[in-house]
Amino acid sequence: MSTITVYTYANCDSCRRAVKWLRAQRLVFVEKPIRETPPSATELKAMLAVQGGELRKLFNTSGLDYRAQGLGAKLSTMIEADALRLLAGNGNLVKRPFLWRAPDQVGLVGFDEALWSAALLTT
Repeated sequence: MSTITVYTYANCDSCRRAVKWLRAQRLVFVEKPIRETPPSATELKAMLAVQGGELRKLFNTSGLDYRAQGLGAKLSTMIEADALRLLAGNGNLVKRPFLWRAPDQVGLVGFDEALWSAALLTT
């Protein structure tokens, strides 16, 4: 049986829409607060693979923490392990909502209803 975990932030409109959509589809999921409980390094590494190795896709590039740390300029030269450690240690940096379904390795970041439908309702 597949387990869906979705990391959200309560004040995030996209997160609220994603959770509402998951409930409307009657999908069983575990919701975790992304700031207090960021995705693990293992989940982040697996998500990175699903996202074609593009580190930028895992980062909340519009967030204050991202801008305050100047990550826009640093990300292109950052070592993958360092980037994953940074994300695992600071949920504010992680693109949300962040959905992981194991064991079939379905990973989605950000909420796009069409993409979520294709990934979660047809597999």
